[in-house]
Amino acid sequence: MAASSNSSLSGSSVSSDPEDYQPPIWKSYLYQLQQEAPRPKRITCPHEMVNRPKYYGREFHGIISREHADELLAGAEGAYLIRESQRQPGTHTLALRFGHQTLNYRLFYDGKHFVGEKRFESVHDLVTDALITLYIETKAAEYIAKMTTNPIYEHLGYTSLLKDKMVHRLSRGRTEQRRVTFQRDEKISSPLVRRSALKDTPEKQCSYEKIHNFKVHTFRGPHWCEYCANFMWGLIAQGVRCSDCGLNVHKQCSKLVPSDCQPDLRRIKKVFSCDLTTLVKAHNTTRPMVVDICIREIELRGMKSEGLYRVSGFSEHIEDVRLAFDRDGEKADISASAYADINIIAGALKLYLRDLPIPVITFDLYSKFIQAAKIPNAESRLEAIHEGLLQLPPAHYETLRYLMAHLKRVTLFEKDNFMNAENLGIVFGPTLMQPPEQNALTTLNDMRQQKLVVQLMIEHEDVLF
Repeated sequence: MAASSNSSLSGSSVSSDPEDYQPPIWKSYLYQLQQEAPRPKRITCPHEMVNRPKYYGREFHGIISREHADELLAGAEGAYLIRESQRQPGTHTLALRFGHQTLNYRLFYDGKHFVGEKRFESVHDLVTDALITLYIETKAAEYIAKMTTNPIYEHLGYTSLLKDKMVHRLSRGRTEQRRVTFQRDEKISSPLVRRSALKDTPEKQCSYEKIHNFKVHTFRGPHWCEYCANFMWGLIAQGVRCSDCGLNVHKQCSKLVPSDCQPDLRRIKKVFSCDLTTLVKAHNTTRPMVVDICIREIELRGMKSEGLYRVSGFSEHIEDVRLAFDRDGEKADISASAYADINIIAGALKLYLRDLPIPVITFDLYSKFIQAAKIPNAESRLEAIHEGLLQLPPAHYETLRYLMAHLKRVTLFEKDNFMNAENLGIVFGPTLMQPPEQNALTTLNDMRQQKLVVQLMIEHEDVLF
């Protein structure tokens, strides 16, 4: 995979078929430097140490001075030993020879060895990684500082593959995304006028941006950054990988990657407890299919059910529905033949919404909605709720819009189901709105406002959305 250090990216091509995608020509300079890095040389103690910790080997020399350690390591790049501190008995120091000098690091062990963030199974692996990092950062400091200035990301690799995937998906006849109104007319100043004019505002295409879910990753074998095309050096934790789409980049490059994650269904392990935007992007839908499927089933056979959403279904059956969605996705069977009690389906929908890692009304907007509910003037209160809705992420907005339209239809059958907007607000308030800090007292104090926010969104669904 490695190419010469002055390889050009020109001439690299990306196939229109995602299955035939070929990576660009990677830059090999840092890879070559890693190959040149000094190799670790363990300096063993000539005699047995009685007090040697069981997790160290013959490289442990007991209590010796820095000067003595320097003498033992002199003249051998990559040589290392472990000594016990003279000033602080019981603490240990890794002495490492690099750049014709001895470097000393406080060494720790908690089941794995570490001197910084990275944790290693053995001291030898720790030293190997340290020598690679020291060598590359010494030889290529200026190169590393500039390696993000001319990224390949926008031209090759993940971005082009993403575009191809989207073309491939659309070519299979999937319908266009639903258009959702998000923008308000800045010329409308009066809340009363604006309320009557909200439905006339221009429609805006949903833009379901999603940031990458990067996590530190250890790559087996050589790997290159898909942002800057440079080698990801080190023995472990060489970079980060997006757990939703699989993008691999340097940690420093991850801060520059656009919010264009396109989750891969093969990486989405479950439906429940999955981030809302991640799920809709993975399935290329405007809302989570759980919401669509459950609401469709409830409207088919449950709108007149007494206490709909208030009456609890059998918890074990609700858990079965959750497992069915996690296992079968949109093919999950929740028909009357599988679950005759509609309260089971209603309970599963509430469970899905309640278990979202980020609630439908997001943590960062929670206080805005709570404060809006406390406004005494009815018109100003609705205006403040509308302002909050405009700030929701598009997938959250569309899910809430669809849910509120459904709940509005539920209230039309109030004579049969005894569920008006206030009752539904009591049920869905704590489900859709959760305080950022899970504090029981805060939740208790905010219950009235939570109920009121949902109640108003149901009653004024045709104006607010």
